[in-house]
Amino acid sequence: MAFNIGDYAVCPGHGVGQVVDLKETELGGEVKQYYSVKIISNGMTVMVPTDTVDGIRGLVGEDEITLVYKLLNDHEVEVDNSTWNRRHREYMLKVKTGSLLEIADVLRALFLLKNRKNLSFGEKKMLDQCKDLIAQEISLSKGEEKTNVKTNIDSFFN
Repeated sequence: MAFNIGDYAVCPGHGVGQVVDLKETELGGEVKQYYSVKIISNGMTVMVPTDTVDGIRGLVGEDEITLVYKLLNDHEVEVDNSTWNRRHREYMLKVKTGSLLEIADVLRALFLLKNRKNLSFGEKKMLDQCKDLIAQEISLSKGEEKTNVKTNIDSFFN
């Protein structure tokens, strides 16, 4: 998928950003084109090769948003009772895929775990990160306020 300056794109592991520039850079004797993507949540700029297939993706559409909400609403799942560090590793791998469904799966697991016990600092941080990644992308995709999307997400677990 080709992006233009001004387009929103999702960088796995970083979240939603806006393409701010298209640069040509020489690296190892090879000239390559890169997108400069400014990440909305922290202002960091990420350089992504234009010819990479798994570097960045466009915002999710209505169908995937519906699937995310359906997943968050389904609480009939087994909660992982392994140690926190093992769960954390698995959750990080899912978040780094950049897939909104994978991130929603982690968010649901953490919310359901939170109903059974107090979350550790790391778990709380990851829950907030997942909620923020989902809310950011859905709000931009649908043109809604991010706070409204977060309220909507919370409503699945209250």
